[in-house]
Amino acid sequence: MERMRALLVGAGGMGQAWARNLLECDEVTLAGWVDLRKDVAAEAAAALGLSDTFIGATLGEALRACRPDFVVDVSIPEAHHDVTLEALAAGLPVLGEKPMADSMARARAMVAASERSGKLYMVSQSRRYNTGLHTLRRLIADKTGPLGILNSDFYIGAHFGGFRDEMDSPLILDMAIHTFDAARFLSDADPVSVYCEQFNPGWSWYRGDACSTAIFEMTGGLRYTYRGSWCGEGRHTSWESEWRAVGPNGTATWDGTGTPEAELVVAQDGFFSTVAPYRPEVEVERPGGIAGSLRDFLHALDTGATPMGECHDNIKSLAMVFAAIESAAGGRRVPVTL
Repeated sequence: MERMRALLVGAGGMGQAWARNLLECDEVTLAGWVDLRKDVAAEAAAALGLSDTFIGATLGEALRACRPDFVVDVSIPEAHHDVTLEALAAGLPVLGEKPMADSMARARAMVAASERSGKLYMVSQSRRYNTGLHTLRRLIADKTGPLGILNSDFYIGAHFGGFRDEMDSPLILDMAIHTFDAARFLSDADPVSVYCEQFNPGWSWYRGDACSTAIFEMTGGLRYTYRGSWCGEGRHTSWESEWRAVGPNGTATWDGTGTPEAELVVAQDGFFSTVAPYRPEVEVERPGGIAGSLRDFLHALDTGATPMGECHDNIKSLAMVFAAIESAAGGRRVPVTL
């Protein structure tokens, strides 16, 4: 079977991770690599032993030179809009890194461009491919019943240095979309409105607000509560957050690393209902992270199936981010609008 030709845009740290991901996939050839800093792309390609890969500074020249089958966009968020529109206009499907865009207006334009071109635009929401997350989702669907309460906690003291230290809303803009997207995935519900507060404790090493608490109203009456911090020193949660999901038949919890657990109602015969512990069978292991995103994207191109992260769905998770920031800025509950 002939390999598909990929054109990679972006040669930073994440771009180099994507290069390795593409090279490890036996269905793909890395045909071209683009970065405004052409020398950076050339150095990264040389470090990976790439001698036949086209290296360029602009997307246009790379499209003409290497005739790719699809584009992988790992540019900075501010560039996602232009890269995606140019690739879709050239008739190429796009697999892009999160977040989809740096504004809702640009995200809407990207979704519209996908519709005009008839080509797939998918955002790599890579944490959706975690086996534990899928196990928890099945536990909720099969055992707890429709959720009325969903809570997540994310506390990590991340000393990144660099651009995150200077962002206005480093937690919400840079990381919370993963957790917001997971909440939508777990609950099979969409956001309606949000009240959010952002703040920065005195010891924070971030210029912008690195902590947040948000309450989302979701479809079906669900309330989803997010609590998080980029400067929570000690007793870190996992990167997948810690979760509590409450439905009519019981409660499921997951620490983000092990196997989800639940206590399920077996009798309602006293002050407290009688509950019994339950541990689900773990979902079959699947490629995780960006390898999972790539496999999902390729499967969609091959079969026409709708992948996770398809732009019409992913924009709902992005809308949660910008609505939370709007709410925090205005000190009021706001609708989550697409």
